Amino acid sequence: MEILNLISLLSAALTLVYGFLVLTFIRGWHKLILFKPQLADPKTKVSVIVAARNEEQNIKRTIDDLVAQDYPKSLTEIIFIDDHSTDNTAEIVNAYADRGVKLIKLNEDQALNSYKKKAIQTAIGTCTGDLIITTDADCKMGSQWLSTIVNFYEEKDYKMISSPVAYFEEKSFFERLQSLEFLYLIGLGASTIGNKQPSTCNGANLAYEKSTFYEVGGFQGIDDLASGDDELLLHKIAARYPDKIGFLKNREAIVYTHAKENLSSFIQQRKRWASKSTRYKNKAIIVLGVFVWIFNLSILANFITGLFLPAFLSVTFYQLIVKMILETLFLWDVTGFAKKRSLLILIPVLNVLHVLYMIYIGIAGNSGKYNWKGRMVK
Repeated sequence: MEILNLISLLSAALTLVYGFLVLTFIRGWHKLILFKPQLADPKTKVSVIVAARNEEQNIKRTIDDLVAQDYPKSLTEIIFIDDHSTDNTAEIVNAYADRGVKLIKLNEDQALNSYKKKAIQTAIGTCTGDLIITTDADCKMGSQWLSTIVNFYEEKDYKMISSPVAYFEEKSFFERLQSLEFLYLIGLGASTIGNKQPSTCNGANLAYEKSTFYEVGGFQGIDDLASGDDELLLHKIAARYPDKIGFLKNREAIVYTHAKENLSSFIQQRKRWASKSTRYKNKAIIVLGVFVWIFNLSILANFITGLFLPAFLSVTFYQLIVKMILETLFLWDVTGFAKKRSLLILIPVLNVLHVLYMIYIGIAGNSGKYNWKGRMVK
């Protein structure tokens, strides 16, 4: 009986600490002021870099959005890097050559584990812009996307700017669940920046100075890992300039992309995202991730124990209720910003599934290989 009481107290302690963490996320999000662009003549030369592999189904819409930006053409450079595509990706990009879109073909004879980092670094080595902005070849953005980012950069003088990403055109219940969970991740990254403890960002909407990229050694030291062209670079820059990382809280700066259509591709994506977690320079972030994993594990353990000792089902219930209430408070603000508050009705389902997902991905993402763009990498 003493052991059972100890387990209950431990579960309560884990829940309280997790609750405190979510409250800090809420505080961090509120520290970020909604940015209102000022009317000004921009001066920054920008290079938009997009690494693409087998994106013939999506890339035309992305290019159309990029060439339709209201930012001065004289200050804009758009570069696509074709990463050994076997479809018509390169041909589609080439069709926009007369509209200022440049194409670089990645030509690597030796197998790499990090083709995307190689592609981005190759483009940076040839680009003329002072501010690098990366996005993906399956994304959509509004016409003021670029001008909003540059306005924020010129006003705040940040070395790196993380901007919001959201899913859109969700076609199924599964995709809507992903959309809500993804907003939690985006909000989490934003809130840690608001708290001056940057942890995550997304390469589909990321900006950084070219000079700063070279100052921190670019992808050197992290180029053996397939993923991490965004978060691991964030940590390198944050280590050098802890107060020079910003999050652009403005709806015009949102980049939109699609959720995964099936469970298999979703798992492969999240394994890729989780694979870089052990390489974070800031060990406090690793400790945070391990704690969240243990908290979710305790919920599952209490539920299984409750099948034999019903008292533990009450412990499980209270843990889930606390988790759901606090995460709803956090997501109320984030979904409101993204104009997707209707997704909150899915929280009870997501709350339970998220426990299982976190436990599995925490293990699978840090062991073995995963499939990315038709390649097995690690």
